[in-house]
Amino acid sequence: MSKPEPSMDQWLAEAKASENADKCGMFLTHNGVVRATAKAQVREGQEMPAVSQVEFSYDAEGLEAAVAEALTWDGVYYVKVWLNEGVCNVGDSLMYVLIGADIRPRCIDALQNLVGKIKNELVVEKEIYA
Repeated sequence: MSKPEPSMDQWLAEAKASENADKCGMFLTHNGVVRATAKAQVREGQEMPAVSQVEFSYDAEGLEAAVAEALTWDGVYYVKVWLNEGVCNVGDSLMYVLIGADIRPRCIDALQNLVGKIKNELVVEKEIYA
């Protein structure tokens, strides 16, 4: 069973009311979702059966450290992350990330770097095929 999803509208309202909101010229969000196409098919072109579910878990301490690190990056003033857990169906959200930074290039880079770190180092995804 997966966790209830956060409200991105609420997250943005909180971010815009935060202590460093006046330093942020951009907020970017990422919403990772379970897709029916297997990772190996999308990334490597392998023929694979359709995905029906994903078993999803993560390193909570590592995530906390990654968020703290992201807040030390140049121009980054706001970071919030939510990760799902358990068995997630196609269409379910796996991840939400919100980054606030001073300028567009830093915001885009921070979002890409943090999502990459989470995906590559902190989560375990096991695809279950239909």
